[in-house]
Amino acid sequence: MGIGAVIFDFGGVLTNSPFEAFTRFEQERGLPADIIRRTNAANHLENAWAKFERAEVDIETFDRLFAAESLALGAEVRGRDVLPLLQGNLRPEMVEALKRLKVHFKTGCITNNLPANAIGSMSGRTLYVAEVMALFDHVIESAKIGLRKPDPRIYRMMVEALKVDPDSCVYLDDLGVNLKPAREMGMTTIKVASGAQAIAELEAATGLKLG
Repeated sequence: MGIGAVIFDFGGVLTNSPFEAFTRFEQERGLPADIIRRTNAANHLENAWAKFERAEVDIETFDRLFAAESLALGAEVRGRDVLPLLQGNLRPEMVEALKRLKVHFKTGCITNNLPANAIGSMSGRTLYVAEVMALFDHVIESAKIGLRKPDPRIYRMMVEALKVDPDSCVYLDDLGVNLKPAREMGMTTIKVASGAQAIAELEAATGLKLG
């Protein structure tokens, strides 16, 4: 079956990874290496992060829960201090690839994001991000629907909205745990480590020149 749609994650795909900012924060404060990522990964379906991305808790509760969860893993990190670290910079080469893909295929974005009141979740980038989001035929935001990846329902919602078969979709994400459900549905998956690598794999999957 030919490709009918290309579906993107946002953070870590169209932007560079926040993991670099996490590492800098930990080093500056003398925290254990990877304490933020380990806190995010522990009980990843029901932890503070998951609840906040589904908009089940407010920012004060998230701050408190994240602090307790990180402390249990070795060092207290306040949830409020982590949020400003999430703002990656847009990768212009990925935005250009998206524009070229849009001419030939349906495009979608599935993003685990934060409620609109979260500090650091948006700032001066808002207008530019809105312009990028307008390139997608359909966008699904976890904080707006109360579901987050890797819940298989969120991927089914996207293919239904785009009116495509999963077998005809390419899905890009920077987290393996989020790629697994898409792959099990039949999608071609690309784990994004860098813009250049992602574009090379996209070109191979779609047959388009994107660079």
